[in-house]
Amino acid sequence: MTSTVVWGTGNIGRAAIRAVDAHPALKLSAVLVHDPLKLGRDAGDLGGLGRDLGIAATGDVDAVLATRPGAVVYAASGDIRPDDALADILRAIRAGAVVVTPSLYALYDQRNAPPETREAVLAAVGEGGGSLFVSGVDPGWGNDVLPLLVSGLGTTVDAIRCQEIFDYTTYDQPDSVRYLVGMGQPMDYEPPMIAPTVPTMVWGGQVRLIARGLGVEVEEIRESVARRPLDATVSTVSMGEFEAGTQGALRFEVQGIVEGEPRIVIEHVTRIHPSCAPDWPTPPDGAGAHRVIIEGSPRIEVTIEAVDEAGNRSAGGNATAVARLVSAIDWLMAAEPGLYDALDVPLRPGRLGRRPA
Repeated sequence: MTSTVVWGTGNIGRAAIRAVDAHPALKLSAVLVHDPLKLGRDAGDLGGLGRDLGIAATGDVDAVLATRPGAVVYAASGDIRPDDALADILRAIRAGAVVVTPSLYALYDQRNAPPETREAVLAAVGEGGGSLFVSGVDPGWGNDVLPLLVSGLGTTVDAIRCQEIFDYTTYDQPDSVRYLVGMGQPMDYEPPMIAPTVPTMVWGGQVRLIARGLGVEVEEIRESVARRPLDATVSTVSMGEFEAGTQGALRFEVQGIVEGEPRIVIEHVTRIHPSCAPDWPTPPDGAGAHRVIIEGSPRIEVTIEAVDEAGNRSAGGNATAVARLVSAIDWLMAAEPGLYDALDVPLRPGRLGRRPA
């Protein structure tokens, strides 16, 4: 079995602990945390398993990496600390580990990543013999392997659209919802997530990855943003009130332009209440879904709804993104050391688990 470390225990790390524990070829060997309040807590508790795993969370990175783990699931955030996240990941690769992570946006499409980032990773691979696979958390499969797979069912393909449609009430990151995304902020507030060039920085790699899979060139990437205010004050269970007149819905597109037209599009539609922007795309049950639309002959539409943690759709999306990463570890262990992306690493079949007695 491959000794596997989970580094970070937020929304992604929590799901990663469960995924590693469930994988028959992996053995959870350590959990790394930054929050002092989590030090010493059992991994099973941090992962929401309802049982202890006998592994106490630690903040001693050097000691954990000195054990030469076979794999590291890097689940710490890279949103506002990309340089620190890269430095952490390079340490793990130099220690010889296979690293899987959603935290480095620049490496979603590793072949077109900034040269300095790519060269740093390849140098670490050469030094330690580890590997790196990066796939998105929103989730990555929804913006790479799934649209490419479904596109193969069409006789002709005119355009591909990947959608994430969510009610952010269930998203367990209040600061991100209010300040990064801008829900509940005045309409003249500029949410950092949609500041010019930021959507392209985050999702542009996935647009280029789809284009590479289709064998076409993206001439440019454009951004489109729309926002809507709340007509009335609404109250949420986990995040309190959002006042009338403040931002209640956000919609943006990252468009890959091919032959002068937006033909590869990644779109996010998010609300803090279903009453806001009812004319925008909605998920089947109002909570959340991921959708791939292939415009062509025939027109194909696939909607996926994932649920985890007692019915939470946001947690379900996180769990599927994590499962894609964790299930890639055994493939990466058998492959040559290197830097990989979603077109390199096959989508692995699931495993039938044992039913409870």
